[in-house]
Amino acid sequence: MRSATTARHVATLAALLFAGTATGAHAQFSGDPGASAGEAPTGVPTAEPGRAESRAEGRRAQRQVDVSPYLEVGQVLTADLKNGGDVLTYTTVAAGIDAAIVTRRAELAATLRYEHQFGWGDQGDTDVVSGLARGRLEVARGLNLEGGALATRTRADGQGADSGLFIGDASNVANLYSVYAGPTLARRIGGLDFGVGYRFGYTKVDIDQPAILSPDVQPQDIFDSSTNHVAWASLGARPGDLPFGWQVSGGYEREDASQLDQRYEGKYARADVTVPIGPTVALLGGVGYEDIEIGQRDPVLDADGVPVRDANGRFVTDKSSPRRLSFDTDGLIWDAGVMWRPSRRTSLTARVGRRYGDTIYTGSFAYRADHATSIQVGVYDGLSSLGRGLSGGLAALPTQFDPTRNPVGGNINPCVFGQQGGGCLNNQLGNATSAQYRSRGVQATLSSRFGGWAYGVGLGYDQRKLLAPQLSPIGGLNGIKDESYYLFVSAGRQLDVDSDLSLSGYVNYFDNGAPGASDVQSAGLSAAYSRRFWRGLTGTAAASLNAFDQEGFNSQLIGSALVGLRYNF
Repeated sequence: MRSATTARHVATLAALLFAGTATGAHAQFSGDPGASAGEAPTGVPTAEPGRAESRAEGRRAQRQVDVSPYLEVGQVLTADLKNGGDVLTYTTVAAGIDAAIVTRRAELAATLRYEHQFGWGDQGDTDVVSGLARGRLEVARGLNLEGGALATRTRADGQGADSGLFIGDASNVANLYSVYAGPTLARRIGGLDFGVGYRFGYTKVDIDQPAILSPDVQPQDIFDSSTNHVAWASLGARPGDLPFGWQVSGGYEREDASQLDQRYEGKYARADVTVPIGPTVALLGGVGYEDIEIGQRDPVLDADGVPVRDANGRFVTDKSSPRRLSFDTDGLIWDAGVMWRPSRRTSLTARVGRRYGDTIYTGSFAYRADHATSIQVGVYDGLSSLGRGLSGGLAALPTQFDPTRNPVGGNINPCVFGQQGGGCLNNQLGNATSAQYRSRGVQATLSSRFGGWAYGVGLGYDQRKLLAPQLSPIGGLNGIKDESYYLFVSAGRQLDVDSDLSLSGYVNYFDNGAPGASDVQSAGLSAAYSRRFWRGLTGTAAASLNAFDQEGFNSQLIGSALVGLRYNF
């Protein structure tokens, strides 16, 4: 019995290990914070039919289709409680739809909202579109179509204000839109596991209100738009005929950004092995070759040699200038590590290696205490940008989550949680810079239900080292390190059959690496009470308190309240 149990443990670990190795084909791509953490985003070919069948059985057992369109009207009041600022009020009218779909072949979680704000007095009218969606469709056995989209408002410049609400006369506001889509195929053919995939991403930023910065601080170059393409393939075998699993993989990635005609191009090929050394432990190793180039053109200079900016603060591209490299590396890459899987509910992976001409450390930890409680931790290190980072961040979100919004501002919360776990986009949304950068950090999420409450926690640390051509007029940006710390908490419960209570809070700290620039810290709390009056008609009362401080320059304490009615069809 004991040897049979041990054999089953080794077989299970071997299959899981190969799945982890197979995802390495996709995890090579630097713009993927989810993959960089050591776990591939949902939908990456794992070449593991056993787990795919298990997931399919789970979807059949919990088949549900919940699509809820709604109309909403509300009255909002907001005031700066610290500086004696004006009290502003506006009326909001919104239409939206929330969806959670789980069928035998499809999974989708989405929230979409269009809102028009009718300003009173000095407050102008505003249109706001916001939404978040993540889905997967199984077209045929092993063939999935993946997709995700985000529309939200975010900070335009990390050096500027961070009100957390983006309402009233808030400055430093950008409207951000990002979408990705592509097919993935994972099949077992003749004892070998084959995986292939492609992903297209597009990201666009529009400036709503520019940042107000402290004197003598230059604004960062604000992102405009970019497209990115990722393609990868892998072939391998699990431990069995051989005492180890193996895989060969390769891929290509390219991003073209409109700002300064920027281009990222990377390709790689590598071989990986997994060697079980016990019932729950295996060694991981890989070696390969990569070639990465990042380049851009210079900005136009005025008569004094100062870079020219347009009305939105973006650099104007000098189309006649040569393309200069801000990063260039090619050569051998390798990594080695260990995976520990003591049970189906717990796994730990840690790796150390050589990439980008430097030593890198990555890892992941996942623990599912029960069907409602999960903990995930990821350590990442890679090259990224706003566009590639958002495509990878969206792909790493679960396909089932509970979409939540700020009850007063209506903007989507940066973290989502569900039975599949959670994910946060804080490190992508904190700053709409156009620069490419080296990104290192750690992110952890916790989602659970206890005592009638459903709650989630997301926290993390992110360091960005900006990359710019040293001989460019903006070469001074090269090597600047910005650091971000963030915490987000949400909780909610049903008080009775007709009423609900939800709470949320956040703390952010941005340590600015630019010379002379101020650090920015912010925090906020919000609460909302909802009660159903008749059929789909619900009333809501909400309040929030948000504070931020641009060190030595500007600080605000903003109080807001909302009363509204919502009708769900």
